[in-house]
Amino acid sequence: MSSIPKPVRTHDACPPAGPYSQAIKANGLVFVSGQIPADKNGNIITGTIEEETEAVFANLAAVLKASNSSFNKVVKVNVFLSDMANFARMNSVYEKYFSGHKPARSCVAVKELPKSVNVEIECTALEDNTPGKHTGIAAEEEG
Repeated sequence: MSSIPKPVRTHDACPPAGPYSQAIKANGLVFVSGQIPADKNGNIITGTIEEETEAVFANLAAVLKASNSSFNKVVKVNVFLSDMANFARMNSVYEKYFSGHKPARSCVAVKELPKSVNVEIECTALEDNTPGKHTGIAAEEEG
């Protein structure tokens, strides 16, 4: 386990919209930056809040996989909504990804999100350090 922070970049998720990494791995933890509903080319996906939340989870899955982690290793989630009226509908998608394992979570409504999207989700997970268990994903470490 390295104490040196390692940025992670995968081409299977929305690219960063600014000067930050999709995730940072440090001391066995994976800190995934906020993911928005955008495709791997950065094009915003619009639709219902359910469709937008599914797109966010697709990005989270790709970044977690590239970081040698997964949803069952997530310990904390922060959800940002443009309108708390979308909470129940976002939650109906969220619970599909955390049906058994339920990480700690915060959910807040904010005045505005990047690129005027309706949902952004970030998380912290444990890296899977099981010997011989590596994802084999062609993710590149920045730097």
